[in-house]
Amino acid sequence: MESSSSSSTTAIAVSGVDSAIMRSTLIMTAPASASTMTTTKLSDTPTGAETATQNGTTYTTPKDQGGTDKYKHIFAIHAKARPSTLSHDSIATPSFIGFRNLMVLVLIVGNLRLVIENFMKYGVLIQLSGAEFRKDDVQMGLLLYCLIPVHLFIGYIIELVASMHARSAQAHNKKHDNKDPKLRAAWKWIAFAHAVNATLSLSVASGIVYFKIHHPLIGSLCQFHAAITWLKQLSYAFTCRDLRDAFLEGTPTPEIYRSCAYPKNITLSNLCYFWWAPTLVYQPVYPRSPEFRWNFFLKRVGETIGLSIAIWFLTVQYAAPVLTNSLAALGSMNLPIILERLMKLSTVSLVIWLCGFFALFQSFLNALAELLRFGDREFYTDWWNSISVGRYWRTWNKPVNSFMRRHIYTPLLARGWSQASASLVVFTFSAVMHELLVGVPTHNIIGVAFAGMMFQVPLVAMTAPLEKMRGQASALGNSIFWISFCLVGQPLCIMSYFLSWHIKFGSMGKGLPPQGQTV
Repeated sequence: MESSSSSSTTAIAVSGVDSAIMRSTLIMTAPASASTMTTTKLSDTPTGAETATQNGTTYTTPKDQGGTDKYKHIFAIHAKARPSTLSHDSIATPSFIGFRNLMVLVLIVGNLRLVIENFMKYGVLIQLSGAEFRKDDVQMGLLLYCLIPVHLFIGYIIELVASMHARSAQAHNKKHDNKDPKLRAAWKWIAFAHAVNATLSLSVASGIVYFKIHHPLIGSLCQFHAAITWLKQLSYAFTCRDLRDAFLEGTPTPEIYRSCAYPKNITLSNLCYFWWAPTLVYQPVYPRSPEFRWNFFLKRVGETIGLSIAIWFLTVQYAAPVLTNSLAALGSMNLPIILERLMKLSTVSLVIWLCGFFALFQSFLNALAELLRFGDREFYTDWWNSISVGRYWRTWNKPVNSFMRRHIYTPLLARGWSQASASLVVFTFSAVMHELLVGVPTHNIIGVAFAGMMFQVPLVAMTAPLEKMRGQASALGNSIFWISFCLVGQPLCIMSYFLSWHIKFGSMGKGLPPQGQTV
């Protein structure tokens, strides 16, 4: 009997040991947030018991008499000091993707609700008063749009003549002397021809848009095309002039230019590539991508089309009713209602602006770059994180910023100008261009766009010290940037030109211009 009882006891103990080893229930049931724990089987522990070690302390969990593991509620959940995730003491910076997605959903739902509300009130295709499409506008716009690039090719002819002079001078002058009086006189005539061509390019196009094209959308497309072509003309003339001087004087040029050194770059094919390239800065050679990707190209084209439709829909179904309903308050200078309309307009103008940014800089320019295999596609950087107004202007529109830096800002510094004076010239130039791009198509040169750009100068100076700070200072600078652009700047500018349009052509004016034949 004793032998039988001893064998039975031994079998139960062995069974308990095997069961404890296989299941390891102590570890499996521990909370995920607890510290790392190890389970061991010690020879001196009670039969069937498990031990767990946590932070150097060993805990023993015996089996109950029923043969099942008994969980002990003694593990240390709070084993070390840990900061809150959103506090400044947090070691790892958390991701805010969830909050970003929430903000996007809030913007979409909030604006979509107002779009549906306006659709129920006014229907679809709300038209700006006095801005009906006229057949004359369409015909004149198409003609002007096609004729604008002619000035770029006139600049090519001027530079072709200059390259012939440079070849002849280089062949007869082995000392690479570029100071011959006759040669310098020729360069002055070349510069004069470029100046006249560029001046006529922008002034003629602006005059036609202002006096001959009534519809603001058609006029804006032509005016933007004229401004882009004009800037390309200036860059082409300035760059070719310096390449010509380097050719005659034997000074080195950037390594990337070696495959198409001056005057080999003065060809129609080279000019046509620059004409379509997504840049405002001329170079004889650009970095090229290795291959053309159809999938990438078609996706970018689809994004451009889809976002353009979204911008149009938000404009006619949301922005137009808000602006129309603000006319009475603007006419009577009812400041509380104007402020309410301004804040309501700020949401849709922000959404339209963000859609326009993505459609132009991410989708359209990338599609164009892919088509031309244009390699340098840094059309923008993280401007949304700007902690100063100056940083925003340096990062959000890199093609324009590169033009300003290369052809205006840096040359002025080289001539001895201070950084403040050179920056003031750059902002003045940009202010004039903004007024031409907004005031000419709307037939209201009232100076609001010009003043808005010039107001950036004190904002840049005020927020510049914040670029060297961190923490709350960076948050303050970013808030100033968003408020100045989204809550005050853009909505106020839009409302001002909308009011001027209605005073001149719309319901607040004395009469409308002849409508002509609509299409």
